[in-house]
Amino acid sequence: MIEPYDDNYFMNKAFEEAIKASEEGEVPVGAVVVANNQVIARAHNLTEKLNDVTAHAEMQVITSAADFLGGKYLKGCTLYVTLEPCAMCAGALYWSQLDRIVYGAKDEKRGASKHRGIYHPKTQITEGVSADKCAQIIQEFFKKKRE
Repeated sequence: MIEPYDDNYFMNKAFEEAIKASEEGEVPVGAVVVANNQVIARAHNLTEKLNDVTAHAEMQVITSAADFLGGKYLKGCTLYVTLEPCAMCAGALYWSQLDRIVYGAKDEKRGASKHRGIYHPKTQITEGVSADKCAQIIQEFFKKKRE
């Protein structure tokens, strides 16, 4: 029997998307949705490319996962995202009805944890998976922007 992958494995898949975002000049946030121990959708920020403030990695990956599954709800799925979702994304995640949300770095300024009850009550939240690595890529991105 194949052993299930762990949270670090799937966070690394989301991190690969964050690297792609950075290479494209986007804020380096990546996300994957996992169902039955398989990545069914992957995405990264596209706000600059699409000139759309709503084109966050989470929004992109929700759409992709729903398309893959053929329905609007993501029950039985887990989202891995390198940065804590913002309030906008948390609202969309609420409606998608994911089983779990796992994020890496905390977003002290804009993170959804500042808002009580913003996630679906049945959604389990796991924070801090590969947090240092996920925070570092964002810090380096903005440091280069300021130079």
